[in-house]
Amino acid sequence: MPDRTIYLDHAATTALDTRVLDAMLPYLTMEYGNASSIYTLGRHAMQAIDSAREQVADILNSRPTEITFTGCGSESDNLAIKGIAFASQKKGNHIITTPIEHHAVLYTCQYLERFGFKTTYIPVDSYAQVDPDDVGRAITDQTILVSVMYANNEVGTIEPVAEIGRICRAKKIPFHIDAVQAGGSLPLDVAALNADLLSLSAHKFYGPKGVGILYARQGMRLLPQLQGGSQERGRRAGTENVAGIVGAAAAFRLAYEELPQIQPRIIALRDRLIDGLLAISGSQLTGHSTNRLANNASFCFEGVEGESILLNLDLLGVAASTGSACTSGSVDPSHVLVAMGIPVEVAHGSLRLTLGKNNTVADVDVILSAVPGIIEKLRGLRG
Repeated sequence: MPDRTIYLDHAATTALDTRVLDAMLPYLTMEYGNASSIYTLGRHAMQAIDSAREQVADILNSRPTEITFTGCGSESDNLAIKGIAFASQKKGNHIITTPIEHHAVLYTCQYLERFGFKTTYIPVDSYAQVDPDDVGRAITDQTILVSVMYANNEVGTIEPVAEIGRICRAKKIPFHIDAVQAGGSLPLDVAALNADLLSLSAHKFYGPKGVGILYARQGMRLLPQLQGGSQERGRRAGTENVAGIVGAAAAFRLAYEELPQIQPRIIALRDRLIDGLLAISGSQLTGHSTNRLANNASFCFEGVEGESILLNLDLLGVAASTGSACTSGSVDPSHVLVAMGIPVEVAHGSLRLTLGKNNTVADVDVILSAVPGIIEKLRGLRG
């Protein structure tokens, strides 16, 4: 086995920044108080949460009272969508989203359909982009929510969310942005994005796992999805994960402070990957060629299975991902690639490489050296 893993799956998760760990450690050891307690240890915990809320709000250009800390990005999506839906039943039962959303959004909409809600899925083009005008045309007098992701987690395409939000704002329809994949990479001024709700997850930007963030604009009526105590201003019951919340805010702040220095280097590495792998016959870039996340290089290769590529890369110490999902023992093509119109047999040969701040040119060159041979070998095995 290689001496170290070449990690190219930062869209899945990121390593905890050691500076973030340092910020968290006091609240895992000496400052262990329950934030609901009135004695000194409890007050220290609440002060730490309040400070974290202010840091997040500053980056989002929002009020601290509009920030709710959750257990993950999926919970933030669920709270936004179910919370609005169940609180708005007297007004209507119609939700608008897209077929390329993360399953935290798609499965939540499907769940709500059991309770009489209806979902319209706005189609995307071959780059996985949504036409804002299609969203506007789909809005009815029964529409209670529009939910569109900021950037796609599989192919990296950036959506025109500010324009979609403008349309929703004009029609007084709440607009939710799943920004989990965009956190730490794209501007997140909620006013400029015309966002009413926005979801984030700390482990996507070098923060701890198990912490999500939900921005909900003042005045948004959300039905809580957890019953219990009155934590998070009544929106999310349960004793607060103080260390995780502190870590999430520290990671969020560091991500945006360092973005101007880090992102140009990552873009250069991404473009090196794209140019090199597109030289392979039968390869194609998935997602938009330029309007994509800085760290995302995603492909389809004809005549191979993406899982086989991953296994061969793993033998070389490379961690990567494919858009396919293994369900009940059968491998289904990515719902994102299918929605983009990519043939199923081609979609099976997907490969997603997502870079991070510690990747190097040498890491990229390992991929450029290895993948052509892997593809050739796998095609030969299929005869």
